Amino acid sequence: MVRLTDSDKARNEAAIRSAMDQILSGNLPPGGKADLKTLAALAGVTRTGFYPKKNRDGASRPGTYQHLAEEFERRIKRLQDTGEIVDPRVAQIERLKSQNAELKLRIAKRDKENAELTAFQTLAISRLAAQHAEIERLRQQITQVGNVRSLPARA
Repeated sequence: MVRLTDSDKARNEAAIRSAMDQILSGNLPPGGKADLKTLAALAGVTRTGFYPKKNRDGASRPGTYQHLAEEFERRIKRLQDTGEIVDPRVAQIERLKSQNAELKLRIAKRDKENAELTAFQTLAISRLAAQHAEIERLRQQITQVGNVRSLPARA
């Protein structure tokens, strides 16, 4: 196991802080998220330094950069609490969720309108059929009675 010198640790911490600022400003690398994995990759350090360690006797001790991981997560939470979205994918997901909800409402409205129009169409067709039957009945009645004369057609 290689021990870090104080200068290596300071250089790594500076790289982590720089990467942290880059991520929190929304400048994520392709395929990256606002998480510790991306932070470690941008800073060029291993992720294991962000997590607690265990001594040989089983006692827990903080990871080399655990304080920076906690600071990173606090800053992300603070930004999220103020409504700022750091990760563009999260913003895209939120946009798509709201768009999906809007489309569901539009579909429900269209379905209701279609049902109303179908009911109107059925009613109109039944009324037309009833009127046609009445006209046919009256025509038949005229021919059976025989006391109706046809008027000459206009020239």
